[in-house]
Amino acid sequence: MPRLILALGLALTLAACGAKTAGADDLAAGQAYLAANAKAPGVVTLASGLQYKVVHSGPTTGQTPSAEDEVRVNYEGKLLSGKVFDSSFARGVPAEFQVGGLIPAWVQALQMMKPGDEWILYVPASLAYGEQGAGADIPPNATLVFRIQLLGVLNHGAMG
Repeated sequence: MPRLILALGLALTLAACGAKTAGADDLAAGQAYLAANAKAPGVVTLASGLQYKVVHSGPTTGQTPSAEDEVRVNYEGKLLSGKVFDSSFARGVPAEFQVGGLIPAWVQALQMMKPGDEWILYVPASLAYGEQGAGADIPPNATLVFRIQLLGVLNHGAMG
């Protein structure tokens, strides 16, 4: 109950002061970061705003996953501050996900990758968790940086 009272008090205070929406400073910082990052060597910017850099390319003969496929990956997610909020590398165990169930940036990037590829994704908030953020670790409007290794496509081509 004290947290609720504190949250309501903070919300009323911010509203009374004409404060910006939650995460407005993070959104502006992320936009500035991505604008500068777009000029870095090797960084590719897609029409969606997603940026990526290829760290390592796997065999060109590998199969690219579709949104319906499940993949095995190693990954690390960081805030622009450098704080790591999740890492399968640190756990020492790869993760398995259905591509279509992930944040839009991952869905887009994974469908361009082949097993053995390792990319760094620079993700605008709109392609990540947006205005909601995610739990205590990812604030609203956070621009995120992911290192992803696509280890394998577990069920390529599953058609319904």
